[in-house]
Amino acid sequence: MTDPVDARLLAALAELGKVAVHELAAKVGMDPREVAYRLVALSGSGLPLLVGVESDPNGLRAALAGAWHRPAAPPPPQPLPPQQNIPSGAYQVQNVPSGRYPVQPQSGAHPVQGVPSGRSAPPVRQAPPPRPPSPVDPVISTWGPPQTASWARGDQRPAAAPQRPGRVGETLSAQGLEGEQLAIQLLEVQDPADFLFNAAGYRLEEGERAVVVHTEVTNRGTIPFVSLPDNFLELLTAEGKAITKAPVSLSSRPPHKIGVQPGETAGGHTVYVVGEQTRVVSIRWSPRPEPDERSLTWTLED
Repeated sequence: MTDPVDARLLAALAELGKVAVHELAAKVGMDPREVAYRLVALSGSGLPLLVGVESDPNGLRAALAGAWHRPAAPPPPQPLPPQQNIPSGAYQVQNVPSGRYPVQPQSGAHPVQGVPSGRSAPPVRQAPPPRPPSPVDPVISTWGPPQTASWARGDQRPAAAPQRPGRVGETLSAQGLEGEQLAIQLLEVQDPADFLFNAAGYRLEEGERAVVVHTEVTNRGTIPFVSLPDNFLELLTAEGKAITKAPVSLSSRPPHKIGVQPGETAGGHTVYVVGEQTRVVSIRWSPRPEPDERSLTWTLED
């Protein structure tokens, strides 16, 4: 057993014996998804470990029968037959979803067949040319456009302007993946924090140093925040590299716990191990692995 995170998980599991994944994750201060992934991998390695799942069979059957389904991708479009007498300068189509085709206007009126001689043919009314699809009219779908992962990325959400960078001690407003209204304060950055790291029983390699970041999260909305608050709290270096947190916790600086209920304020410390010569210039918080318009940044240098 060479991975210290796996060893910590197995030690906690041996102590508890039988426990739900989210409860084990809360005990060790990790994301439940990472804990589940590691446990499944350890179970397949031959350890005496069984990873199970429990569900409501009737609820799942009801979801499969109606509410939960992913639409099948539409068949590939067939090419249009060549048209005659199509005037030049046809409308340019932008962002037309698969399966839709614009109607090209035809010049001139078609003669009317079967009109008795001596009578003039009634005028033919031409339909107005169709309005080209607007490039800002997306196709809204629960699961997003077919053959994409936008349902997981949240691409259907309108973009918002990023906030200005904050400073140490300032509180910035944030929004979670489920619409949670959060206020995150960067209280303190201890750099270096080698003495705290060593006091907790860990050892730094030659050329490394420890950094400890203290943050506080307040849930100002009505939706519970169910993730680990510092799961995607990163250090940004002068070269633009993002450094993720180390899988350790310090006894003298308690880590974040999973979840912040409405009206609740929760604090915690995040530990990083960086190169001795690495220059950290800012701290970034995001609600998901990839930064987006909801990400927050605190600048450490003038």
